[in-house]
Amino acid sequence: MKRFILAAAAASFMLFPAFAADGVVKEYNAETHVLMLEDGTSFTIPADLAVPPEVKPGAKVTVEMDKSDSTKVSSVLVNP
Repeated sequence: MKRFILAAAAASFMLFPAFAADGVVKEYNAETHVLMLEDGTSFTIPADLAVPPEVKPGAKVTVEMDKSDSTKVSSVLVNP
């Protein structure tokens, strides 16, 4: 029974993204690909990832991390 519970917990964990952060952009440096939120959280965006032009100070964004590599940003979305 204990193995079943552990297997079910592991399977349900894999259904969710590794990490997603919502926040307001404090600064985005397109040259270094670093995005900093007002709460102090910063992300290094891969050079090959398209960042919406609306990503600028004051914009509300969601930063999603890759499911297989929780240190790699997979998308940056601008929220209304």
